[in-house]
Amino acid sequence: MKKAFVKSYGCQMNAYDAARMADVLGAEGYAATDVVEEADVVILNTCHIREKAADKVYSELGRLRVLKGERAQAGRDTRIVVAGCVAQAEGAEILARAPTVDVVVGPQNYHRLPDLLARSATKRVVDTEFPVEDKFDHLPARRTHGVAAFLTVQEGCDKFCAFCVVPYTRGAEVSRSVDAILAEAEKLVRGGVREITLIGQNVNAYHGLGRDGASATLPVLMRELERLPGILRLRYTTSHPNDMDDDLIAAHGTIPALMPYLHLPVQSGSDRVLKAMNRKHTGDAYRRIIERVRAARPDIALSSDFIVGFPGETDAEFEDTMRMVRDIGFASAYSFKYSPRPGTPAAESADAVPETVKSERLAALQALLDAQRHAFNASAVGTVVEVLVEKAGRHPGQVAGKTPHLLPVQFDAPASTIGSVVPVRVVRAGSNSLFGEAVHPGETADAAAA
Repeated sequence: MKKAFVKSYGCQMNAYDAARMADVLGAEGYAATDVVEEADVVILNTCHIREKAADKVYSELGRLRVLKGERAQAGRDTRIVVAGCVAQAEGAEILARAPTVDVVVGPQNYHRLPDLLARSATKRVVDTEFPVEDKFDHLPARRTHGVAAFLTVQEGCDKFCAFCVVPYTRGAEVSRSVDAILAEAEKLVRGGVREITLIGQNVNAYHGLGRDGASATLPVLMRELERLPGILRLRYTTSHPNDMDDDLIAAHGTIPALMPYLHLPVQSGSDRVLKAMNRKHTGDAYRRIIERVRAARPDIALSSDFIVGFPGETDAEFEDTMRMVRDIGFASAYSFKYSPRPGTPAAESADAVPETVKSERLAALQALLDAQRHAFNASAVGTVVEVLVEKAGRHPGQVAGKTPHLLPVQFDAPASTIGSVVPVRVVRAGSNSLFGEAVHPGETADAAAA
């Protein structure tokens, strides 16, 4: 049997796309493998958000060139595919820099993989056009694994932040219909999925065709999904502050299945930097959104993205970001040094911040964010949390799952609990996980669920 190896970089959208590419090849008789040396087809599903992410791809292609040569000497054919956002942005350059690559395919075209692989038998192939047809109409049924799953509901972005390549690699905002999403969700639930995370480059801009023929919002979609028997939890990511409207904010307090966790990137605490980034919101506007979300759901855990060293950022403007972090308090966050992406407006700026300064600022920001994360995790100790059990734990007799706040928890329980929600008393907070004990029927919880 032919085997396919898929390695994904970057965001949840890429993780979803990687799984769907495996589905496409599975329908063609390919078995998935985690051992690249066994693979007849190797797919690198790439991310173009950060410079280092693209560099990693070319480094990996260098290693694959050696592997492909070794397999060829043994009489085994190997096709190398570069997919995703680097493929979309650098299609022709990839072929020039990496002769070992057989297929380059953008994120809107991976449903064509079987045809592209067939064509690559005689000629190297690039497919980075934005197709007229909807790729979701051409994808095979999903092969589900596990209790939690991503579900793409929206793709592309119309915001054109000055640092971001997404509008150029993923295209304009497009939303799937409510019916199409419900159909995929129903299949996921039948396969054992109990938690669905709705994903999109700008997911809270969702505006798909509703069941009544009108444009539906994200809260409308979530209420439809909540009605499906078997769905226990809903989440969504990633969002833009300007699309956090009244209904979506209220939904955090009125949709029971929607978990108390919000990832809402702000990028900077400085109004001047935000304007230069073309974010179209201010720091105070972001603070007001957070205040309203917390009013709707007081126990919500917050996550965000931050960029340090954006062109022209001063020490005082960086301190604005630090002040925002201290004022708001985050359960988790992602922080990066600014790296110019070709084709974006910010890449043309001559007002670059020195790398040493970027590094110093990133270290200071990450120290603050890490302290907040550890404090948030520690606050769970002694409380009883509702854990959706997802898999076996690291040790025999142990299982692992996540709290409503997306914190990983490990505790002793039988494998039969996988797929169910178990109350767990947290006894210890590790660096990345919580550890607890199952609360048995009849026990009195000694703290509110977190």
